[in-house]
Amino acid sequence: MSWNPALDPAIPTADADIDAIETVIVARARDLGGFEVRRALPSARRQMVGPFIFFDQMGPAEFLTGEGIDVRPHPHVGLGTVTYLLSGRLHHRDSLGTDRWITPGAVNWMMAGQGITHSERTDGPARQAPLSLFGVQSWLALPLAHEDDPAAFAHAAAADLPLLEGEGKEVRLILGHGWGARAPVPIPTEMFYADAILAPGASIPLPDEHEDRGAHVLSGSVRVGSEDYGPGAMLLFRPGDRMALRAGDAGARVMLLGGATMDGPRHIWWNFVASSRERIEAAKEAWRRGDWQDGRFRLPPGDDQEWIPAPPG
Repeated sequence: MSWNPALDPAIPTADADIDAIETVIVARARDLGGFEVRRALPSARRQMVGPFIFFDQMGPAEFLTGEGIDVRPHPHVGLGTVTYLLSGRLHHRDSLGTDRWITPGAVNWMMAGQGITHSERTDGPARQAPLSLFGVQSWLALPLAHEDDPAAFAHAAAADLPLLEGEGKEVRLILGHGWGARAPVPIPTEMFYADAILAPGASIPLPDEHEDRGAHVLSGSVRVGSEDYGPGAMLLFRPGDRMALRAGDAGARVMLLGGATMDGPRHIWWNFVASSRERIEAAKEAWRRGDWQDGRFRLPPGDDQEWIPAPPG
């Protein structure tokens, strides 16, 4: 679909000397043995941006033939996950029986609710040749009314997602709604999540119908006011400000995200998110018990011979 709406010249951009940024988070880099992860959320400066409570940039990384990623089965509660790839592929299996490959531009939305187990690997054909991998893993905290919903899974191919093009920008809407479009995957909260590719000097307005908004720079740079921000920077903007981001001289690729402020604080422990510590403790005990037949958690069919033990604490 074509770009809609056109950039409103009244929206402040880099040409205006404004103090529009509330917080800048510099993602923390961690080397996992030849594979770098940059974590922006949660951080000491902000736990969430709208419902987004976890945000990891994976790579870019190059794997030789026979090498790859093996994330063994592990549990989640109280959140939804989406792994969005720019390059490479990952094999997703979960305890609902889902068996899908995550490919660039597609959306795999896994809602944990009261509990789900999944694994992510580069296995089978993916290891028969060198592999590039670059993407983002995000968790969305669930509203209070949906914390105990049954687990669910939804998939949308890249071709099914709104693609907004024009004026030097290409924006794929991954989840939620913004810029007059809505992504097809049903989600239990109002939010937006988009992958924006900007030509040098191109500008993009941020959706002003969402209270909490942020931008994470994947490559290139963006300018706000008189400052340039490069890869690994997450910019958080004041609610209510109408504004746009402008790409630098080399262009930019940016993840845009946000939504309504959550209905209360959240606790995080390992892979669990909950509105109370009691919920965390119950999930922790259920996973440690390891009752895969009659307990709260099951293991993914086809990947049930190993799992990640719960950490101490």
